[in-house]
Amino acid sequence: MWIYEKKLQYPVRVSKCDPRVARYLVEQYGGADGELSAALRYLNQRYSIPNKVIGLLTDIGTEEFAHLEMIATMIYKLTKDATPQQMEEAGLGPNYVIHDNGLFYNNSSGVPWTAAYIQAKGDPLADLYEDIAAEEKARATYQWIIDMTDDVDLQDGLKFLREREIVHAMRFKEAVEIIKADQGTRKIF
Repeated sequence: MWIYEKKLQYPVRVSKCDPRVARYLVEQYGGADGELSAALRYLNQRYSIPNKVIGLLTDIGTEEFAHLEMIATMIYKLTKDATPQQMEEAGLGPNYVIHDNGLFYNNSSGVPWTAAYIQAKGDPLADLYEDIAAEEKARATYQWIIDMTDDVDLQDGLKFLREREIVHAMRFKEAVEIIKADQGTRKIF
């Protein structure tokens, strides 16, 4: 189904150890509006969406997994040289005690990821509007994380991810218009 090339979609660089920012990024790893939730949401919604836009959900859902890899890499690089004390001070003490520097799907407050984050109504327009909102929320979160760090290398990768959220929202808006136009041409007998 997929061809995997062992490289990130966009290079991830960080210039310093910063567990505090890593904790914020955990939101995009296992939070309600994070990359895992988005990938699973879009790939799940494909089964009740018209064929005219099914490829869009497949493409964006797959790309979200690439973004998940980028976030994981950022978190790893931000914490790999952190001491247990630095992890504790950043609010990652419980994660460190349970997982060391391993990643776990939870949000930045430590609440475990749940399938309840995946929205699927079965109505194409309702689902696409949900998807637009999810992309806009992710865009906002990326901007706020960018604002929380002075690491220009990290900001570069985060800006790439923020821009992809904007593109995804625009593509979902186009899909809404395609579905609306299609519904307007249907004839009922």
